[in-house]
Amino acid sequence: MRLSAIHLRVADPERLSAFYTGLLGMRAQEQGASLRLGYAGEDADLLLMPGGGGYSHDQGQRYWKIGITLPDVDLAAAFLRRQGVEVSTPRQFLDIGYMCHLTDPEGFVIELLQHDFEGNRSDNAADPSDPFAQARIGQITLRTGDIGAEDRFCRAQGMRLLSMQDVAQYGFDLHFYAFTDDTPPDADPWAVANREWLWKRPYTTLEFQNVAGAQFAPSPDCRGIEIEGLQAPIHDAFGDRVWPG
Repeated sequence: MRLSAIHLRVADPERLSAFYTGLLGMRAQEQGASLRLGYAGEDADLLLMPGGGGYSHDQGQRYWKIGITLPDVDLAAAFLRRQGVEVSTPRQFLDIGYMCHLTDPEGFVIELLQHDFEGNRSDNAADPSDPFAQARIGQITLRTGDIGAEDRFCRAQGMRLLSMQDVAQYGFDLHFYAFTDDTPPDADPWAVANREWLWKRPYTTLEFQNVAGAQFAPSPDCRGIEIEGLQAPIHDAFGDRVWPG
């Protein structure tokens, strides 16, 4: 099985597709009335479905973002700025990762997350003329107030917990699940040593931002995740739909 897509309802799939393909290096193909965007390889895709519009990022909603992992965030951010895209300043966020953020033309949040921590990136890690050549959708991020229920759901589908990351000073922690037999370098899921390893995985992890006991609202324009190998639609621990890939 494989985490194969996040389904997003958007106002203009063609316009949004041009952003992801023209600037972020994804490829597009038609899927009925929708457009399926992604990178080559085993990571997940974006399924852009018509019928949305007026999306506004809200920290009280279930859906948060996608994370794109790649070798050199500085190169990617500089490239996007030259194309007129507003991007936050790349920085090392605690002992989590070196990253920056942007939004697409309809307001969906994108995190660019470097394979290596600040100062650990090798010289010539990426091609300056094509900074997204090695990019993958590394994370699909959801919010939860009940990580126990999310954990039971993920394990029931055959996913494994790969990493847990304490961000207590901001009031949450992070939990990462994937369909894989990979073994992290350190058996302790809280270990910092697992994080750069995690950002280099070729597949997509399902990331939960856990705020213990918090209540989150459904995200109307997020229509659920997709799992390749699932036999029929089901509901996740929050009640959102999970679709067969």
